[in-house]
Amino acid sequence: MTAAERGRRRRGRGAEAAPQPGRDVNYRQLRNPFPQMEVFPADQIADMHDTALRTLEELGVKTLLPEARKLFKQGGARVDEDTEMVFVGREMVEAAVASAPKSIACRAGSRRRDFTLELGSLVFQPGAGAPNATDLERGRRPATGQDYLEFLKLTHHFDVFQMISPQVEPQDVPTHLRHYFTTRAQMELTDKFPFFFSRGTPQVMDCFEMLTTARGLSDDAFRGNAHCYTIINTNSPRTLDIPMAQGLIDFARHGQMSIITPFTLMGAMAPITVAGAITLSHAEALAALTLTQLANPGAPVCYGTFTSNVDMKSGAPAFGTPSHFQASLAAGQLARHLGLPWRSAAGSASNTNDVQAANENQFGLWGCIMAGATVIIHSAGWLEGGLTVSFEKLVCDAEVLNMVAELCAGVQAGSSEIGFETALSEVEPSGHFFASSQTMERYNTEFYQPHVHDYANFGTWAERGSVDANHRATDVWKGILNDFRAPAVDNDRIGDLHGFIARRTAEGGAPPES
Repeated sequence: MTAAERGRRRRGRGAEAAPQPGRDVNYRQLRNPFPQMEVFPADQIADMHDTALRTLEELGVKTLLPEARKLFKQGGARVDEDTEMVFVGREMVEAAVASAPKSIACRAGSRRRDFTLELGSLVFQPGAGAPNATDLERGRRPATGQDYLEFLKLTHHFDVFQMISPQVEPQDVPTHLRHYFTTRAQMELTDKFPFFFSRGTPQVMDCFEMLTTARGLSDDAFRGNAHCYTIINTNSPRTLDIPMAQGLIDFARHGQMSIITPFTLMGAMAPITVAGAITLSHAEALAALTLTQLANPGAPVCYGTFTSNVDMKSGAPAFGTPSHFQASLAAGQLARHLGLPWRSAAGSASNTNDVQAANENQFGLWGCIMAGATVIIHSAGWLEGGLTVSFEKLVCDAEVLNMVAELCAGVQAGSSEIGFETALSEVEPSGHFFASSQTMERYNTEFYQPHVHDYANFGTWAERGSVDANHRATDVWKGILNDFRAPAVDNDRIGDLHGFIARRTAEGGAPPES
């Protein structure tokens, strides 16, 4: 009996026709399997940290919110009310870092969507906060409520996005009502971890009320875990404005997570060197982190940075550059120095979904991954340095993220994977493994199946119309939207949510505060 015959007997009659199990890889709780790279030696990282502390002590941070200055002063900082400058001692910073949690349990709308942020975990979210949307069918345009809803559905569809991002600004929705629109959409169309802007206490409190209503949370349950997050951008260099400072305080006092993100561009809003820019970013992040812990010791907070360089010929932001990559590595070293989960970002300055866009996003992405970033924002869809989010680019970038997630999910090498009985012993020299038991058992589940990449040969591809990846992505996002099914919701709670929105709208809503 040949090895092939032994394999057929082992499978049994009719085995080839047996239904194959679907492929199931968990993209929802990822761990980064890659060794972290370092760009600077440990003594230089320690010097950068010490210089950041010196910057806070000697140069200070301009803090525009009186309540924030009051908290800093109560904590022991020196405050000059005339100049609104706050000088934060290193002992205050060190105490804040010590009280900030090293691991943050993030509770989504369903338990299978929960995840933990800590060093070593890996979470992706798509491009965020763009005023414009674009796709090949409708072109570039100011983003609308419809665009927001469609991006939200796409974000929900791809498991590799664990968090909802700010996506696009629905500019046809008035600013005093916009948070009702975006929060209702998140509560009805997805069960992933939601995002709320910090645009003043009234809007933030509205969002908290809508979340607890829609998800049936008591005040204690809400404050007991992070159920939502905000992104806090400092105004570099060394300024903390009113809505951002208020957001840090509001989210901290309610036990919700702030992702602190100084956005520094080397040569413009920060020193031109990687070391100088990251030192400034580190100082600003430490100041904001300290404020959260003064407001509520133990409040969940994610350290962050988003540092790249400008094009010195035009002054325009550039992303996916070698300096961007190096800055991510340095930020990772400083985050590990603190022991805190941290946020970085990919992104692209390209004006269209072309090879430049792919190169920049992937180079920036791998900088974040090799730096050990916990949360990677702008990982898909971002164009024009954040002015536009592209439907096609989101789909194409999600393909790359899926492949990264496959690497994070790990590969096994047990006896069934090695396959001495089911593969090696079945195939004669110069034979093939297409019909081996192992192949027949795994052909439907072993390999990642792309949603936009095309592995057909040239002839087949040409016969199908020579459609490139950009245009194939159009068909993908249209298919996702056409087939979209929202997760199940509690109709009574959603009814209460609608009632709250109607009442607050009748009362005049909540204008953003500046």
